[in-house]
Amino acid sequence: MEFVDAILTKIEKGQFEFSQHATEQSITRRISLLEFREAVSQSEVIEDYPDDKYGPSCLLLGFTSSRRPLHIQCSYPSRPLLKIITLYEPNPQKWMDFKVRRGDNA
Repeated sequence: MEFVDAILTKIEKGQFEFSQHATEQSITRRISLLEFREAVSQSEVIEDYPDDKYGPSCLLLGFTSSRRPLHIQCSYPSRPLLKIITLYEPNPQKWMDFKVRRGDNA
């Protein structure tokens, strides 16, 4: 998918920045920059937010080399600097296969 390729290219070139929230979450959740890069390098878009309040963004699912799942929400790659909005390890009680949100009945 061209969209993911553009995101990967921005990250490989260092053309990204973490929001304050993403920085705080990575520290709180003990997600290293290496884990972030590993997960993004093998990621796929699982949700798209073209009408997001602060600008179009999407949610990626990727896995670290130790198979830790990570969700990474980022801006669309059309920005000069890709903005990493948040990142976290998805809760399996809220996500099926870490890709699909579970309904209220889960």
